[in-house]
Amino acid sequence: MTKKITLGDKTFRVMIPAEEIDQAVTRVAEQLNKRYEGKTPIFLGVLSGSFLFLADLVRKVDFNSQMAFVKISSYSGTESTGKVTQGLGIDFDIEGRDIIIVEDIVETGHSMTYLLDYLKAKNPASISICTLFFKPEKFLYEYEIDYTALSIGNEFIVGYGLDYNQLGRNLKDIYVIDE
Repeated sequence: MTKKITLGDKTFRVMIPAEEIDQAVTRVAEQLNKRYEGKTPIFLGVLSGSFLFLADLVRKVDFNSQMAFVKISSYSGTESTGKVTQGLGIDFDIEGRDIIIVEDIVETGHSMTYLLDYLKAKNPASISICTLFFKPEKFLYEYEIDYTALSIGNEFIVGYGLDYNQLGRNLKDIYVIDE
């Protein structure tokens, strides 16, 4: 029997167990280890959703790194508003540095495009995009997502940092709405 939970007014069932997430994070860390060996990139975590993914990811890489955080949002409930808002920014110079954006999920790409434009204006040496989840069917842009842990369909998911109205971020598994 599939494990179910209730968050607010919705019921969710397990879609991706914690073990599968951990294996995907390990795969991404191995790819990053090859690319950034001998370098000291900056991991830029997109709050709030990426915090668990980022924490697990940086513990699996072998190179030195720094961390910074940015808070951007385009969601209300289960739907993207299409409008990106920024709450925090980078408070130090990133010119000439390698940046790894760590995101929980890339869907339409609106938030990522906003962030890429913001970062490019600060003249980093390189920018890589690393996401836990990618929804290729919803993605509206032409640029590459450099590192994807897992590609999924158009389901609304919660857990492992992702939320439904600020609930469910602490769950170790990924859940999908049970309809």
